[in-house]
Amino acid sequence: MAADSASDNPLDQLRLSLMQDVLPVGLAMFERARQGGPGRVAEVFTGGSSDPIAELRQEGEPVARDVREQLDSVSPGLGNPVMPVSVSVEEPNTAADERDDLNLALQRIEHRLDALRRLLPAD
Repeated sequence: MAADSASDNPLDQLRLSLMQDVLPVGLAMFERARQGGPGRVAEVFTGGSSDPIAELRQEGEPVARDVREQLDSVSPGLGNPVMPVSVSVEEPNTAADERDDLNLALQRIEHRLDALRRLLPAD
């Protein structure tokens, strides 16, 4: 695995911010301008919304998601940047532990077979 993760790379941070924050807001503003001109765009800022940017981000997110998916179809990771993950692996049981587990299982089977033999009529 590479030493530099996406969160350490400023270009990846910028691209992630553009895709997750700027794109939805820009698309929402574009759609508002297309529907009602500059007045419709200004409405979100003058309408008393406590967080107009969050409102625009929410409005534009469905279209932005489609744009990101289309970008991913051109080149995977282009629209939805690949996020680094950390994976941990538990150490497997030692051979001795596995042998002990197997012996216990075999003993249970042997006791059950003895119980079955006792129930069967003798030849």
